[in-house]
Amino acid sequence: MRAVSIKVYICVCPAVLWVCDGVKFGQLCSSNPSNSRRTSDRWGQGQYGAGRGTRPHQGLDIKCSDGDAVYAPFDVTLNGRLTVYTDPNKAAINEGINLSGEGLCFKLFYVRPDRTSGTVKKGQRICTMLPMQSVYPGITSHVHVQMLTIKR
Repeated sequence: MRAVSIKVYICVCPAVLWVCDGVKFGQLCSSNPSNSRRTSDRWGQGQYGAGRGTRPHQGLDIKCSDGDAVYAPFDVTLNGRLTVYTDPNKAAINEGINLSGEGLCFKLFYVRPDRTSGTVKKGQRICTMLPMQSVYPGITSHVHVQMLTIKR
């Protein structure tokens, strides 16, 4: 496997995950038809750029209940599993998936992929939300969406 260098820039989507570069996201999580974002809880806030100690939050947190189905927000290609943390104490939520579609590349954190390759149509189930409450009691459970677009 060889490393590939790709120029990317972060695409910032505001309060709710709907439009980014003209792409409308469909429902992401079965318990959140409006894709409302995580606001503030004892663990912090879910908007892009929120403080995370010495670094900014690099995604947008979309509310999702532990165990919920997670759907393809538009037609996507599944580009492999990802590991979120190196901390073994967070093993229960240490999964995610890389996706692309509609000219976007993005990652979903805290989900267990049903499969990790192929294509999926908008609205089809792609993952299961992992048990955030087991690692962060009292947090607003959520899918972390970290989006990048390829500069051409």
